Amino acid sequence: MALTATIHTFDIQLADVDRSVYETLALRVARHPSETEEYLWTRVLAYCLEYAEGIAFSKGLSEPDEPAVVVRDLTGGLRAWVEVGAPDAARLHRASKASPRVAVYTHKEARLLQRQYAGERIHRMDDIALYAIDRDLLEALVARLERRMRFDLSVTDATLYVVIGDETLSGDVVRHPLVPTADGQ
Repeated sequence: MALTATIHTFDIQLADVDRSVYETLALRVARHPSETEEYLWTRVLAYCLEYAEGIAFSKGLSEPDEPAVVVRDLTGGLRAWVEVGAPDAARLHRASKASPRVAVYTHKEARLLQRQYAGERIHRMDDIALYAIDRDLLEALVARLERRMRFDLSVTDATLYVVIGDETLSGDVVRHPLVPTADGQ
């Protein structure tokens, strides 16, 4: 018998001071049985950090050619391709050709990804944003994960402040450069 996705509901008060984005978000997020809790949290935080008109979660693992999060304009044109975790170089190459903006949010060690991409042919590699979310923050969020959650997320100077009940958790989101290849791609 096949396992089914678990639905998580997140009610989020988003205050991204860095981008002047202030929104109330009500997210229903399907978590595939093979998806780790760290990946789920990274996906939710990436959605918040990339929040813009036209943002949506993809169908996930059932649509392997789509990113974890996508931003489209009113005509359906791709504005941003947002990956989560550790996508391979070929996937980033394809994403960079398809979208004007590509970002990767990872819950893994950023240096390992940089080494993985070094020497690989990735279109517009220097334009791709690689963000590492503080692993201690993710660990604390995983420990508090429930099927229905309400929290405030504030972003100031690339520091995330997550208020759950009367508890405040914090951690940084750090941008790391991808190492360009010899031919600049």
